Amino acid sequence: MRVATFNLESLDLPPDSPVPLEARADILRPQLDRLEADILCLQEVNGQKEPGTKGRTLRALEQLLQGTRYASYARVSTSGPLGKGVADIHNLVVLSRFEITSHREVRHDLVQPVTYKPSTAVPHANRDLLIEWDRPILSVEIELPGNRHMTILNAHLRAPLAVPVTGQKKAPFVWKSVGGWAEGYFMAGMKRLGQALELRLILEQLLDADPHCLIAVCGDFNAEDHEATLRIVVGAEEDTGNGSLAARAVIPLERSLPHDRRFSALHHGRAQLPDHILASRQLMAHFRKLEIHNETLEDELIAYAKVERPPDSYHAPVLAEFDFG
Repeated sequence: MRVATFNLESLDLPPDSPVPLEARADILRPQLDRLEADILCLQEVNGQKEPGTKGRTLRALEQLLQGTRYASYARVSTSGPLGKGVADIHNLVVLSRFEITSHREVRHDLVQPVTYKPSTAVPHANRDLLIEWDRPILSVEIELPGNRHMTILNAHLRAPLAVPVTGQKKAPFVWKSVGGWAEGYFMAGMKRLGQALELRLILEQLLDADPHCLIAVCGDFNAEDHEATLRIVVGAEEDTGNGSLAARAVIPLERSLPHDRRFSALHHGRAQLPDHILASRQLMAHFRKLEIHNETLEDELIAYAKVERPPDSYHAPVLAEFDFG
């Protein structure tokens, strides 16, 4: 069985996307075909307005998947405001060759929004802000052959881009002070760490219900192994100091690769791995190999500056293979 995760980077249709879908499909569709995934987790799938309706659909995704194995797969996605349709940007999607028996979205169900009063706001903030997560986590239950059941958690955690602070921005990417930027960056970190905590608490619920459950945690964590974000999700015994909790840890599968292959993005000349598949201890018994399809990656900073209307995703797909015998 093959499980994959892929950040498509704002898959959309014109006029919201400057790149025609056909141009993006010529690049993305071969990458999807190569994965031959049985379960595929996608991030950054935008929703499109439908004429005569108030809701949105995943029409761009449907067009991308035409002619691929995934067109006939079972599909679930996150929803938009008030649960109507899908969100305008950055939906999470899970596609499965196997039956999806249930799914749920988790956003502030287990961790409440953080209240915080900015120090650098202009004028000075006289009340607390409510810092909420940008996206939910998508939890999907899948029935596998042989009467096995598996939980897929699809996540896209907050990027390390500073949150706007009142009166501290000159332009979308230009700040008026270092202090203002630093506080915005700190607030972004609170969002990402809060999402990571909620993801760990979902794992706690699942493991409480069944200590032997099969769980794969997939997605764009905007963090690398051993950063605070991943440490919260992983829950390693060296952090808890309690060996009896070791079975509750999840394992970053990229640790099976040589260090020079552990990257799914290039940023300013630095190879990074923000995209992960993590497996529960029980699922690790069936793990055979991990692939990161990073051969064609371009440095995203250079590409955005030099390439007109780039059609690529500047994330590489990550693929894990399991054998259930």
